[in-house]
Amino acid sequence: MEQVVTQSRRDVRAAQLSGGGAGTRGGGRGGGGQGRTGWKKWAIGTLKWGSIVAGVLLVLGIVGVVIAYNQTAIPQPNDLANKQVSIVYYSDGKTELDRIAVQDGNRESVKLNRVPKYVQDAHIAAEDRTFYQNNGISVGGILRAVKTSVTGEAQVGGSTITQQYVKNYFLTQDRTLSRKAREILIAVKIDGQLSKAEILEKYLNTIYYGRGAYGIQSAAKAYFGKDVGKLTVSEGAVLASVLNAPSLYDPANGERARANLENRYAYVLNGMVEEGWLSAADRAKHTELPKILPYKGAKSSAGPNGYITAQVKRELLTTGLTDREIDNGGLRIVTTIDKKAQTAAVAAMKDNLPKQVTGGLVAIKPGDGAVVAMYGGPDYAKDQLNTSTQAILQGGSNFKPFGVLAAVRKGISTKTKFDGDTPQTIAGTTINNFEDTSYGKVDMRRMIGRSINTAFVNLNEQIGPAATRQAAIDAGIPANTPGLGTDLTNILGTASPHVIDMASAYSTIASQGVRTKPYFVKKVTSSTGDFTYDAKPQTKRAFDQDVTADVTDAMTYTVKPGGTATKIGRTLDRPVAGKTGTSEENRSKWFSGFIPQLAVSVGMYKPTPDGKSSQKLSPQESSLYDGSTIPANIWLDFM
Repeated sequence: MEQVVTQSRRDVRAAQLSGGGAGTRGGGRGGGGQGRTGWKKWAIGTLKWGSIVAGVLLVLGIVGVVIAYNQTAIPQPNDLANKQVSIVYYSDGKTELDRIAVQDGNRESVKLNRVPKYVQDAHIAAEDRTFYQNNGISVGGILRAVKTSVTGEAQVGGSTITQQYVKNYFLTQDRTLSRKAREILIAVKIDGQLSKAEILEKYLNTIYYGRGAYGIQSAAKAYFGKDVGKLTVSEGAVLASVLNAPSLYDPANGERARANLENRYAYVLNGMVEEGWLSAADRAKHTELPKILPYKGAKSSAGPNGYITAQVKRELLTTGLTDREIDNGGLRIVTTIDKKAQTAAVAAMKDNLPKQVTGGLVAIKPGDGAVVAMYGGPDYAKDQLNTSTQAILQGGSNFKPFGVLAAVRKGISTKTKFDGDTPQTIAGTTINNFEDTSYGKVDMRRMIGRSINTAFVNLNEQIGPAATRQAAIDAGIPANTPGLGTDLTNILGTASPHVIDMASAYSTIASQGVRTKPYFVKKVTSSTGDFTYDAKPQTKRAFDQDVTADVTDAMTYTVKPGGTATKIGRTLDRPVAGKTGTSEENRSKWFSGFIPQLAVSVGMYKPTPDGKSSQKLSPQESSLYDGSTIPANIWLDFM
């Protein structure tokens, strides 16, 4: 009987496997139901084994972390005290242009009790609001660091105060996952071995604040000329703000940096209120930035070359390097600056500029964007305002070629004639020519050559001021340039760009319509070889070649007989196109022009007391310094 039962079960199982039905449902339906049960068992079994494997891996991971933690020793302090000078070279990569070095004796450690509590709180509000609660690390910051290393994205913040201290004092500044892992393990160990007060004291004595200042005491003297113990709430908030990125927040670096600081300053103070470290009433007393001392710069960055070094530093910050790495990382920085061209630029400005006026010169390689020469002032140690990249000058007649660009782009020939008589009232605006000279009907080539205001405004009325504005932007004038609007007279240069902007825009015409972004840094390597950077020119076609060819031809009339800069045409034995420029009320004078290999802009102005903009020249000064004389002479001497 037992044998029969066994055989029967075997037959049933065979029928099931062959797809036969069993039970009242019969057929394939029965077999299918039993198959799903088998798959379910398999899936459940797999999940169980997967869970076991995951659990084992988790345990192994934890064990690995524990082992790594136990085997990671707190290292000796790094070479922070033995800072390596970064050297800046000319474009040949061999001739030294400058050195980026901080002044000696820029660190003075202080006890935490000498730092006012509100200054401590400001730093914690700025950098790590969970400092007193965390165990030395930030999980969110760790995840962002992993993403940055894997994807190559721009570096973002998020490290705790303890992690920053560990990185600055014990480790290097490279951004590998292995370095980040060591930082995390050491930070946890440090947090377990030192009190929060000890960590904060060491952090405040090692962090870099810019201006060559390491530590809170040096920073207090560099920015406010006082001992750390005498800092006010607002001064403490400023220092807590600038350490995030000194070159971006130090107001000595220009109006944009000051605006950045104002935003960061508000963030810090508001954070102190949110954490209960500052009352709303006290916060209301600190709405304005305190008075910050001007920065005289390191002695190594003096003279005209100091402006180049400062510009190089600003550009390097966009590559992901920090101020500390640039100032003390032993970098070897090869610039785009040609020594012969730079020497000629400095000599041309020095020999021609009268004492009561100043100006800038920028020379750019068309089609590439490399800045081969720049004059930003006579001595960076005395005045940090760069007359080529920071001062703004009303563009004047240098803008007229942008109107011609817009017209030719619309299909209007440069041989088209416009009314050049004076005076004229056009769309309700009265326009006069220089010295009230009338020219009758003139084409665009003669309009540029003689710089005829009335004819250009008539042209602008026909094509529309918006077209002229867009042509200027497409050529390289920033859209946010002060005064760059769509009024009828924008073609006469009512906007106020930087000299480097004008050089960039003219280089677009010189390169047959290819716009490039100006740059100063060609190559960077670190002394240890763990960082390299090679510049890649950023180019974009902005105009058709036929358009810029016609405009270039028209601009040659400036240096031909009858033009406003005929001396250049008589002197240089090579093709030259350019434009003189005189702004409204004689506030600035220009000559911008190019040969196929080089675009050069020279801007000259009489500075206001703060040096940031221009003031009106007297009639005598204006007659002596128009665009066809001094700026053109500087341009010619440079070439």
